[in-house]
Amino acid sequence: MFGSMNRRGFLGVMGCAAGASMARQAWAQNAGSMAATKLAENFLLITGAGSNVLAAIGADEVLLVDGGDAAHSAELLRFVSSQAGGKPVKIAFNTHWHHDHVGANEALGRSGAKICSHVFTKQWLSTEIDWGWQHQIFEPLPEIARPNQTFYDSGNLTFGTEQVQYAHIGPAHTDGDIYVYFPGPNILMAGDVVSAGSYPVLDWTTGGWIYGIVEGQDTLLKLVNEQTRIVPGTGPVQTKADLQTLRDMCETVRGRLFELIRHGNGPKDMVAAKPTAEFDQKYGDPEQFILNAYRGLWAHVRELRGSGIV
Repeated sequence: MFGSMNRRGFLGVMGCAAGASMARQAWAQNAGSMAATKLAENFLLITGAGSNVLAAIGADEVLLVDGGDAAHSAELLRFVSSQAGGKPVKIAFNTHWHHDHVGANEALGRSGAKICSHVFTKQWLSTEIDWGWQHQIFEPLPEIARPNQTFYDSGNLTFGTEQVQYAHIGPAHTDGDIYVYFPGPNILMAGDVVSAGSYPVLDWTTGGWIYGIVEGQDTLLKLVNEQTRIVPGTGPVQTKADLQTLRDMCETVRGRLFELIRHGNGPKDMVAAKPTAEFDQKYGDPEQFILNAYRGLWAHVRELRGSGIV
């Protein structure tokens, strides 16, 4: 079902000490020469566009999930065309609003493609965003570049012979995160709710928070099996076991941060407490993850108080 609604109240922008940006690092790591990896017959994982892009190639047209960043959009679409024998992109999904995932939207919109996202993603792309924790301002995308098909909860479509299932994950990495699942080849595009080898980015300015990312990962775990190829927003394809490990880390840290905030600790106290110590070798520098988790928790403090946690 497609439609629109007013955005929920915008979360207050609060400054925080920023270490090296996990978001920028992730964008840079995946920006370079284009490459395609065959995941299944007619399914390609494309890297080098600023984020992972999944291409499903049909008899006459192409479906994309995510579209890299704007700087690589022209190159990406040429590359997709070359891989697909000149077939046009007719359907594209945005897994969330971040600009390293929606860079091809303007070109696709001008070509008449259907661009599908959650309602909240379109709303964020239609307004100025003060990305406080990164000290950046994002201007609204041109109307032609905004999603032209939106949904609230879930949906499905048939692309050639393939069934496509998509659904809102909930406020996790952002408040508009979705997954796109292809049950035939058993491929799941999970966006940045799944991170590969780094701590998840909790974009608290647009609804992301640690409680939600655990719930979102639980949702994905119920959908997949041991053979599912899970495509994260950036980085290599993950397995169900990889996702379970990531989820268990997030759940452990979530519990520790709840306890710290319940005792009145501030963000610097939380960093100093080293709640991620045994995970840092695997996932890297935790400072931004902890700081963003703190801000997200305070954005939901009324809910937490109501639950008796704080």
